[in-house]
Amino acid sequence: MRGDTFGMIYAGEQVFDLRELVDVRSVGALPVGGRYRVIDFPLSNMVNSGIRNVAVIASRNYNSLVDHLGSGKAWDLSRKSDGLFFLTPFANRDNPGVYRGAVEALKSSMDYLKRAKQPYCIISDCRTIYNTTYDEIMDFHISSDADVTILYNRLSNEKWRGKRYEDTRIGVKKGGEVNRMEMDMPETSLDGLTMGAYIIRRDLLVHLVDESYAQGGYHFFDDMLRNGLGRIKIMGFEYKGYVSRLHNVASYYQTNMDFLDADIQKKLFQGANRIYTKVKDEVPARYLSTASVKNSIVANGCIIEGEVENCVLFRGVYIGKGTTVKSSIILPGAEVNDDAELENVVIDKNVVVRNRTRLIGSAEYPMIIQKGAVV
Repeated sequence: MRGDTFGMIYAGEQVFDLRELVDVRSVGALPVGGRYRVIDFPLSNMVNSGIRNVAVIASRNYNSLVDHLGSGKAWDLSRKSDGLFFLTPFANRDNPGVYRGAVEALKSSMDYLKRAKQPYCIISDCRTIYNTTYDEIMDFHISSDADVTILYNRLSNEKWRGKRYEDTRIGVKKGGEVNRMEMDMPETSLDGLTMGAYIIRRDLLVHLVDESYAQGGYHFFDDMLRNGLGRIKIMGFEYKGYVSRLHNVASYYQTNMDFLDADIQKKLFQGANRIYTKVKDEVPARYLSTASVKNSIVANGCIIEGEVENCVLFRGVYIGKGTTVKSSIILPGAEVNDDAELENVVIDKNVVVRNRTRLIGSAEYPMIIQKGAVV
């Protein structure tokens, strides 16, 4: 157990290119992989590293996130000492109640920061999916006498899906020191993609947040870290495993499709480090005599009478008789009735698809049916 580190997860990112998927929920509450939420990954990474003091900073549409996390029991964070803290925005003289960036969120969470007993802090975003522990990274941070360590991976090690999103890149010298930082550049030679995870001393974090906020800076990477380049020692630690970033609908769709890959499943879910989530006890999935299911993830509570291929079905989904569903993601409680045809579609929670409905999208531009709709 790491008694020298606490964690903070900023769940207030606004990713407008996720469109209807984040109209009623935060990015961290997005369902992925049949039974998980996005926040399960950064939270499990911290718990698997022995961190037992974790704060989740919310901003907008956080009701489903609160419901999912609860007391933190599923992550063994329901504790008398430390545990899981949920920091929601509130209006006061210095804060309008809506965060403009992570710096402003950290400024509003200063009481928690100053009360934390651990000297080091791991800050993570809530839209990057990977599975690791931070022990080796922490050892690197301490041994290199870094002020800040940035977790990153290289462009050459992943399928590039970036188009219009907050593209933050770093240049790393031999030995690991960061010497360049770029954000939203149309052309760049840097292939180090930041993973939204940073290690920093608690006292330095308090100082940098106060300094950046006083100068009108609200963004963690752009206003605080990039302006500190040359004044503080910033190191980069390269991660070589599977990484996915949710920055638009296509990346969300492809991430779920990645989970159908046996190699990626093994890397994410079958190693020593588990990904924990809220337990929901439901009956097993039912496959009726007319059902045909190929290469798909099917969660508990599903009832399937039709044909399903290359799909991710969440809990409680119904697929009617004579219906064909291919390369689609269907979120909990959705009902696809008889003789329908779906391909490259993302169906949100509690959607009802009527008989003989035909919905066809593409892998690059999947069709979205928003939560609770009837089509």
